[in-house]
Amino acid sequence: MSSKMDERIGFIGIGLMGHGIAKNIVENGYPLTFLGRSKRAPAEDLVARGAVEVSTPRDVAVRSTVVFLCVTGSREVEAIIRGGEGLKSAMRPGSVIVDCSTSDPGSTLVLAQELGECDVGYVDAPLSRTPKEAWAGTLDTMVGASDELFARVKPILDTWAGRIVHVGETGDGHRLKLLNNFISLGYAALYSEALALAKKVGISPACFDSVIRDGRMDCGFYQTFMRWTLEGDRDAHKFSLANALKDLTYLESMADAVGMANPLGNAAKNAFAGAVAAGAADQYVPMLATHVARVNGVDLTPPAAAP
Repeated sequence: MSSKMDERIGFIGIGLMGHGIAKNIVENGYPLTFLGRSKRAPAEDLVARGAVEVSTPRDVAVRSTVVFLCVTGSREVEAIIRGGEGLKSAMRPGSVIVDCSTSDPGSTLVLAQELGECDVGYVDAPLSRTPKEAWAGTLDTMVGASDELFARVKPILDTWAGRIVHVGETGDGHRLKLLNNFISLGYAALYSEALALAKKVGISPACFDSVIRDGRMDCGFYQTFMRWTLEGDRDAHKFSLANALKDLTYLESMADAVGMANPLGNAAKNAFAGAVAAGAADQYVPMLATHVARVNGVDLTPPAAAP
């Protein structure tokens, strides 16, 4: 088990989720080194809290025993680890990398094998919930790791997660994360189509919501999702349509790898693919409803968000 006295933490990816996670690590007494970025506010905040900023992944590796990654996906993770100035070039034997990104499990297993040959441990600990919980230190994480590695990193996870589930060996965290996102993003596709069809037959979003909310079909994800359509809250769920499409593409790849047909996953993926192809990649998941309605000839633009 790790302690604040013998672990030095590195962090790469101080974006919407990573900034809050890194803040909680350093605020809980761990020495923290992080990779800087062009958007200066998160970096300046972390430096003010006592963290050290460096300019390359290699610099992070040199100063760290445990390095956390919180980036978009496997392409970015692979570049950070394998690049000429990457983590692999400088990680010491006995150190650990923890990938909190939503990554392709196939890539995760290959990286774990590569790093294992250098005596570097690899843990996948993808996230659930939102930047609000990241800042508060109450995220959910599903962890794939050996029992030994899990025991070592858990005290660090405790600084930023309220719910930690050790789901199995390395790779299983990313598998569970894709299944989790299949359900949540599948809900988003269903809600979007249902709202568009409701409007098409003359039922308003408010009327639709009056039936679903507080009934058996209600849930926390539904309530967050509906804040865009009902209230025009752009920041209700700050997860982009492009990232949603990426995750459902990883799900498709995982199903293909084991020879399973996943028609519902493909249908959900295509709902997001249509929105991304239409130029909405940087919009957030609840805004899928507006796109699905638009291509079906109805307007679900929230009054508060109308130009």
